[in-house]
Amino acid sequence: MRILITGCKGQLGRALTRRLTHHDVAGCDLPETDITNRKAIARAISQHGPDVVIHAAAWTDVDGCARDPENAFRVNAIGTQNVALACAACGSALATVSTNEVFDGTADEPYREWDPLHPINPYGRSKAAGEWFTRHLLNRFYIVRTAWLYAPDGSNFPHRIIELADSLGSLKVVTDEVGNPTFAPDLADALAELIETEAYGVYHLTNTGYASRYQFAREILRLSGRAAVPVEPIPLEAFDRESTPPRFAPLANTAASAIGIELRPWQEALEVFLSAD
Repeated sequence: MRILITGCKGQLGRALTRRLTHHDVAGCDLPETDITNRKAIARAISQHGPDVVIHAAAWTDVDGCARDPENAFRVNAIGTQNVALACAACGSALATVSTNEVFDGTADEPYREWDPLHPINPYGRSKAAGEWFTRHLLNRFYIVRTAWLYAPDGSNFPHRIIELADSLGSLKVVTDEVGNPTFAPDLADALAELIETEAYGVYHLTNTGYASRYQFAREILRLSGRAAVPVEPIPLEAFDRESTPPRFAPLANTAASAIGIELRPWQEALEVFLSAD
């Protein structure tokens, strides 16, 4: 299969590149290819002629999106529109990577693939718009929502927790923001399985189970040999940031599970990540 990965230099893009070596894989990313440049991304996709494009490129700085909503929409919405139009022109299927932040976090159980979208911050709204373009411009697509992604390379929550624990000796972590910690190589494995099918549609792919930021941090410290580091649970209101995240937005893997695609528990994935870090 011929596959093109946008955002190939990011956490997920690198994991996908390593996972898909048995396919004919190409990648594109900044500065060489900008998804907001319609002609540039169309040229990159047409030159490779992929069967599937995995669209992992995005602006994922949630607080940065809150500071500059216009740029968030330009990258995450119009960028996705450009990718979808190029796929339509080439006859390629598209796997768009989206987020749990398309939901508002007011549910009392994990969100299913068919639940209505109601983003409450600019990042979530820009990603919901990217989903809209994918749905309306293509017939063959996979919309894959994930959450709280981390990988061996790159800046992420586990690395930050360890850095702060070592430098400060104690932590304050939010206890009322809940999601699914997801290991990028596990997501790459699941995506690799999914694009082998023609089961187009909307999917939630995260490691199994969910946790608060506080629970996630405590497990990071325990597994990294730092269990003695004090961690104070605090509410979202006490953590100063520009974006408002959904409070309870774990995703339920219903659709992928029905076709045999499941990810391991987040605690097991975190242990593997930390043992190799």
